[in-house]
Amino acid sequence: MALFDLRLQDVHNKLNNKELSVSELVSASYARIAETEPAIKAFITLNEEQARLQASELDKQLQEGGERGLLFGLPAGVKDNIVTEGLLTTCASQFLSNYDPIYDATVVRKLKAAQSVTIGKLNMDEFAMGGSNENSSFYPTHNPWNTEFVPGGSSGGSAASVAAGQVYFSLGSDTGGSIRQPAAYCGIVGLKPTYGLVSRFGLVAFASSLDQIGPLTKNVEDSAYVLQAIAGYDAGDSTSTNVEIPDYTSALTGDVKGLRIGVPKEYLGAGIDPRVKEAVLQALSVYESLGATWEEVSLPHTEYAIATYYLLASSEASSNLARFDGVRYGVRAENPENLIDLYKKSRSEGFGAEVKRRIMLGTYALSSGYYDAYYLKAQKVRTLIKQDFDQVFSQYDLIIGPTAPTPAFRIGEQVGDPLTMYLNDICTIPVSLAGVPAISVPCGMADGLPIGLQIIGKAFDESTVLRAAHAFEQHTEHHKQRPQL
Repeated sequence: MALFDLRLQDVHNKLNNKELSVSELVSASYARIAETEPAIKAFITLNEEQARLQASELDKQLQEGGERGLLFGLPAGVKDNIVTEGLLTTCASQFLSNYDPIYDATVVRKLKAAQSVTIGKLNMDEFAMGGSNENSSFYPTHNPWNTEFVPGGSSGGSAASVAAGQVYFSLGSDTGGSIRQPAAYCGIVGLKPTYGLVSRFGLVAFASSLDQIGPLTKNVEDSAYVLQAIAGYDAGDSTSTNVEIPDYTSALTGDVKGLRIGVPKEYLGAGIDPRVKEAVLQALSVYESLGATWEEVSLPHTEYAIATYYLLASSEASSNLARFDGVRYGVRAENPENLIDLYKKSRSEGFGAEVKRRIMLGTYALSSGYYDAYYLKAQKVRTLIKQDFDQVFSQYDLIIGPTAPTPAFRIGEQVGDPLTMYLNDICTIPVSLAGVPAISVPCGMADGLPIGLQIIGKAFDESTVLRAAHAFEQHTEHHKQRPQL
């Protein structure tokens, strides 16, 4: 574990100084997985044979000399809804349990170009639908801090693998909070970039207007390194935005003097655990001591965010998941009577309960006679939510609040109550609807479980978000705490 506690920069230096080999790193990763995976269950598929071959090749390059990139040789995990050529991509669904892609997602190609090593594919809620990782059709992932608790979701495997020291960093996807919430529950750093900054090409779509890939790391500096590698325009993604990519690491100055912070009263009101509220207020006092200022603000349409999100996301899911019909790829039902029966049986057998629930809700919202009343109205409310953020950002540099209203909950505690489960995303969903960037960093503990601080920025201003997160990290010890597995 000590090796995986090091910053990416420190490992990079050891590799370049030949104090460490890539093969040793990869072996340490698989040894840690063998030690912890029975309790954590973060992975669905391991890539051991190919990873060890790649490590040998990279070691040969090291011997040839020359400076290597920052992610060179680093063991990484990839969420199982990001396609990987020649490595199963299941979306944690029985429907895709045999899906072996013939191409790489753009972010995977970028990691390969950076010469990191993909250790395996990480567990998740089926088709990224869920907030606890209990909706995986294989098995739930467990929180490394206490294995009786959930790691969050849908990127629960991505967060748990980093927190448990199985990999140096992982990629997750965030639709309504699915990077930030598990990062908060697992005591690590999770960044949701601005919508359009990181290519979605090769990400199996859940809700196309919301999905965004981002990094999960042990500290903010590492997050900046990984974002640097994966950000950028991609012609293969029609929603990719062609903006100049700055040097994110140059923003990590530790200086936040003069930053103006807005704190939404809606994020610290009813339903927020008092221990979470206290941890956030203490974090704000750290910013005050560093020369930043904060004031209470309002995002008045927050109360409509969850209803808006579940109508829009479910509607998009209904459309996106129509392609899974048992004909083109994935599992096909046996002995159907006709084509319609093939569709019905394949989808009934292949999809889990939560996926079916959202498909039905979305199909209903898009159906004739209900489209205007539900889907169209939700789109209008989404605009109002975005305008709330625009209004606050016209006067403030950042918005800060909790990532999740409570620490992690016990496995099985909410699985039978979808509405309560949905409420766990009350602080993250509005950010996704507005399309702006946000990062979750550890800011405290409650009953041995981590609490996350959410720092929200203006569109494409990841530099300020990372600067504020890094400054907080440099003046606190929360990010140095590790679970004792």
